[in-house]
Amino acid sequence: MKRRNFIQKTSMATATLVSFPSIVPIRVLGKDAPSNKINIGQIGCGRIARSHDIHDTIRFDDARFVAVCDVDSKRANEAKALIDEFYKLKMDSQKYIDTTVYFDYREMLLKKDIDAVVISTPDHWHSQPAIEAALAGKDIYLQKPTSLTVKEGKQLRSVVQKKKIILQLGTQQRAMAQFRKAAELVRNGRIGKLHTLKIGLPGDPGGPAAKPMPVPSHLNFDMWLGSTPEIPYSEIGVHPQNDYSRPGWLRHRNYGAGMITGWGQHHFDSAAWGMNTELTGPISVQALAEFPKSGFWNVHGDFFVKHEYENGITVYTSGGYTNGIKYIGDDGWVFVSRGSYQASPTDPVDKENSSKALNASDPQILNSVIGDDEIQLEKIVSQHGNWLECIKTRNAPISSIEKGHKACVVCLISDIAMHFDKKLQWDPEKEIFINNEAANKMLMREQRKPYGSDYIKYLE
Repeated sequence: MKRRNFIQKTSMATATLVSFPSIVPIRVLGKDAPSNKINIGQIGCGRIARSHDIHDTIRFDDARFVAVCDVDSKRANEAKALIDEFYKLKMDSQKYIDTTVYFDYREMLLKKDIDAVVISTPDHWHSQPAIEAALAGKDIYLQKPTSLTVKEGKQLRSVVQKKKIILQLGTQQRAMAQFRKAAELVRNGRIGKLHTLKIGLPGDPGGPAAKPMPVPSHLNFDMWLGSTPEIPYSEIGVHPQNDYSRPGWLRHRNYGAGMITGWGQHHFDSAAWGMNTELTGPISVQALAEFPKSGFWNVHGDFFVKHEYENGITVYTSGGYTNGIKYIGDDGWVFVSRGSYQASPTDPVDKENSSKALNASDPQILNSVIGDDEIQLEKIVSQHGNWLECIKTRNAPISSIEKGHKACVVCLISDIAMHFDKKLQWDPEKEIFINNEAANKMLMREQRKPYGSDYIKYLE
């Protein structure tokens, strides 16, 4: 998103959200005094940070970005310029806060005046900075997926719980009214006994070979690689140098698992909301998938995954279904999708086929009113706003680490199942495969020193 569009879009959003006061000059006292602000550091300044996380946080008056960090100094400095310009427009130009730039987030975490961090890094850099931020006592907004591996996710969950940190996962479908409505209709029996879900989730195509290139002078490529294997630099393996379009790392297994984790955590989290399985998981997983036979990008393409739950529900996920979630019960069905919403302009959304945000086998299902004595799910209007509010109240956010980890686990075991030609039995409480050591070995990855969650000094 271009800087001017960001400023205009954010200013308009702030003006229309009348329940959230706009940012006021630093000289104002009382409830809007600087001491009442939540000082935030932004870790990762790429596509999703600029077009989504910064934009959707900065518009709240109780949030104050004071620092940014990226291993790409060009992106870090451009994020600083974006934030500084926003505050100059919203505050007294002589008194705005000058955003500090860091190139190593660990230095940022040492600053005691930073209360919280937003982590918008590539997938392989989610758990480690989140763990270290929690150990430093910072509250956290973490982009999904929660972790690169199940082991990392368990490590993060443990530290967040011990330190009593407010951690919100970026599964913002919980803030979309249609997903909550669909879950409420299903959980209150409007389609009868729920027995099947069909989740539409696209795959990624393959691509060209990656020729080794000189590392840009403004990129700390060794730190960008982090715990993953050391390989030669190529632009399609990292992120574009001249814009903020969809980065190539999303399609390489070193850094994630593709759309099964990239979008999968959104849909599996929403599905669990409707199934009332947010703190558990499936008891089996079976999958088929196509993988590129050549080129640098090597995550799954077309795929089909089947999950079975102890409560008798079966969930099928494939790119062959319309993007969204279809709940099927004995008495009808409800379908829910994002509609035309995109978190980022380069999200791979099939708008034409996903435009119907909420649908049902019978229109009367959608007209049904949820009574005061029925299940009413938590209602929020903003994922980032809910996080900020919970930082102040210390109440659990809508997408807590416990729920976020469980949704991510469904993604990760689905990816693992793509590499086996049989059904895998899963223990959702112990979080291990039953009698399959080969699959259990894939619940973790070897980490390249000195990076990785295994090399952090944990709490005793």
